[in-house]
Amino acid sequence: MQRATLGRRTAFAASAGLVALALRPLPAAASMEDATREAIRRVIGERTPQEGRVTLRLPAIAENGNNVPLSVTVESPMTAADHVRAIHVFADKNPAPEIASFRLSPAMGRAQADTRIRLGVTQDVIALAEMQDGQVFIARAEVRVTIGGCGG
Repeated sequence: MQRATLGRRTAFAASAGLVALALRPLPAAASMEDATREAIRRVIGERTPQEGRVTLRLPAIAENGNNVPLSVTVESPMTAADHVRAIHVFADKNPAPEIASFRLSPAMGRAQADTRIRLGVTQDVIALAEMQDGQVFIARAEVRVTIGGCGG
C-alpha cells in the first residue's frame, strides 16, 4: 500500500488556489437573488411550488450567522403512495444559494430534516418539498443576522 504525501510545493499551490477562490468578487445582491431563482429552477424545473404542507423553523434573529438551527417538516403519511422524495433548502442572499438537499423514502416514517446552516446577512431561507407525484411545496422564512456568518 502506498502512502500519499503532501509536499511543500503541492501544499503551497493548493493554498494559493484557495486564496484566489476566496478573493474572487461576489455577485451583486440582485444577481444573487437571480442565482437563487436559477438554483431552484435547476432542482424543480418548470414546476410551480405551492404553499402548504411545509413547516420551516428558524430563529427570527440569529445572533451569529455561523450557526443557525434549521428544521423542515413536511406533512405526509410517508407511504408508498404518498411520500416526500426530497427536501431542498436555499438561502436567498448567500454566495452559494443551495444549502442542502435531503433525499427521503417511505421507510423513513417521517418527513423531517434538522441541521445548522451558515448565513452571511439578513435574508430569506426557502424550503422546497418534492412529493412522489411531482408536486412541489414551498415555505420561506426571513432570518435577521446580527453577526455575519459568511464574512459579512
